[in-house]
Amino acid sequence: MKPTNTQNPEYYHKVVDCQYACPAHTPVPEYIRLIAAEKYTEAYMVNWESNVFPGILGRTCDRPCEPACRRVRVEEEPVAICRLKRVAADNKGDVKQYMPQGPFTPNGKKVCLIGGGPASLTVARDLAPLGYEIHLYDEQIAGGGMMRSQIPSFRLPEEVLNEEVNYILDMGIQTQFLTYVDSLKSILSKNYDAVFVGTGAPKGRDLPKLPGRKEGDKFIHIGIEWLAGVAFEHNKSIGKRVIVLGGGNTAMDCCRTSRRLGGKEVKVVVRSPFEDMKASPWEKEDALHEDIQIIDNHVPLSFEVLNGKLIGMKFQKVKALYDENGKRSLLPTGESDVLIEADEVLIAIGQENSFPWIERDLGLEFDQWNMPVVDKLTFQSTHPKVFFGGDAAFGPENVITAVAHGHQAAVSIHLFCEGKNLRERPSPYTNLVSQKMGIHEWSYDSGIAIDQRFVVPQAEKAITLKDRKKEVELGFDVQTAFKETQRCLNCDVQTVFTADRCIECDACMDVCPTSCITFTANAEEPELRQKLLVPAENHTQDLLVSEGLKTGRVMVKDEDVCLHCGLCAERCPTSAWDMQKFLYSVTKAYQMPEPLPQISK
Repeated sequence: MKPTNTQNPEYYHKVVDCQYACPAHTPVPEYIRLIAAEKYTEAYMVNWESNVFPGILGRTCDRPCEPACRRVRVEEEPVAICRLKRVAADNKGDVKQYMPQGPFTPNGKKVCLIGGGPASLTVARDLAPLGYEIHLYDEQIAGGGMMRSQIPSFRLPEEVLNEEVNYILDMGIQTQFLTYVDSLKSILSKNYDAVFVGTGAPKGRDLPKLPGRKEGDKFIHIGIEWLAGVAFEHNKSIGKRVIVLGGGNTAMDCCRTSRRLGGKEVKVVVRSPFEDMKASPWEKEDALHEDIQIIDNHVPLSFEVLNGKLIGMKFQKVKALYDENGKRSLLPTGESDVLIEADEVLIAIGQENSFPWIERDLGLEFDQWNMPVVDKLTFQSTHPKVFFGGDAAFGPENVITAVAHGHQAAVSIHLFCEGKNLRERPSPYTNLVSQKMGIHEWSYDSGIAIDQRFVVPQAEKAITLKDRKKEVELGFDVQTAFKETQRCLNCDVQTVFTADRCIECDACMDVCPTSCITFTANAEEPELRQKLLVPAENHTQDLLVSEGLKTGRVMVKDEDVCLHCGLCAERCPTSAWDMQKFLYSVTKAYQMPEPLPQISK
């Protein structure tokens, strides 16, 4: 293999697995260290620069960072990255003073945002400080989009949502709430320099062909519409017996909200096996904790209506079979159909995009699924002035993905308005700094804590089920948060190897607790992976391969299992190894006025 090109910023970025897995690439270990140092305001601002909504995401994020956490590879639970983010938000000081303060010098450009969700708000946050006049249209009473209408208050308190939305709107964004945009042509006629569409996936899927659907319509509701009705206090009660169809996070929100609005017997019924449900594991756990029954492997056959009143649903029992490629088939078990009694049914089987307000003669192309054709790099549609992001761009995802889209769309809009090439993206900001303070002392805590993941406390069920606005999770106290931070392996503190200093004493290889370092003859990658002390089987993570050493061997380190403990650097007699903190920040249209905070021991 050729020597690894560590000058490529994506190499070390990929080693920081949690940050790499985050769609917005939040510098996770950096803000965790700040929390450990009780620098909550600084930790909040590191988050805000990347993910825009630390308090919201610290409660509701889908946590793609956690399955990637290096802790998982030593047969442990991942660091509670998401809930540590909330600790920064709950304990921050006056953060607004560190945010851009308007009024900003106008640049003469106007941008329209359609939809007030996380993607549009991110675009607004990034463009407003550059002097853009931002007009935001949304049919709801306030900003937040699906964060306001579809995430229940017992998961996301309204005051947290309002605070973080208003940080952005207070930058001088011109808002037009309670305004439904019914014509893109009309918007384009207003001479905006660019238009961003962040309308989400507002249409819930239905089961219109299922027998009894029309007859029982009064008692059957589309999940996301029903949740919005609850959020805006149009729906204040539900029947005692409730069926929720679907196995995603929306279904979990529906069933848990039903319990708070009067549902005594709430059942979630899903076609797939329990382990295949799309809902996050913690969402399923919370539902079960609240006495909600989850019935898997049941396919809906009909809504049962008697004398104009819904009495339940009939289901066919199935079993899952998987082929050699893992593709699942659901086959009937041959058992009798099952009738599950219910007074009301909530359908939460997925969401779809809906663009009836976009005329089809504007030069904006749609694909075979009636989705706009959007460039995945620039987020520009086939109409040069119109950009998409969030669920409106490529279908339903989550808040953190919408934020990532917003950042990139803002870059594109800024380049477009400046007449520059949208495909020439700005490089990320990176920094690599030695953490050496002495021969055996580092500026970060390199000890490996053996604690298991700490449990986030919850309010008493008897209290939370009586009040839909009572937040269930209480969050970590600062003492427990500190203990949880110590579980972080500081994956952004990189093991940097300088070949011409190495005397090949093999001391680093001897001291490494995971045997991830090997000195061996070079070979092609497949062979080299097998020649290591412990074969490197995870091909998704790279090998660190040095230049040729004096004996003709090379140093090879398996980045996949390195614990970043620093023992190799402590043991090395010639400082061929060093621990260097790597900072990676995606460059955005909007940049923080000050560098990201640094922390010393």
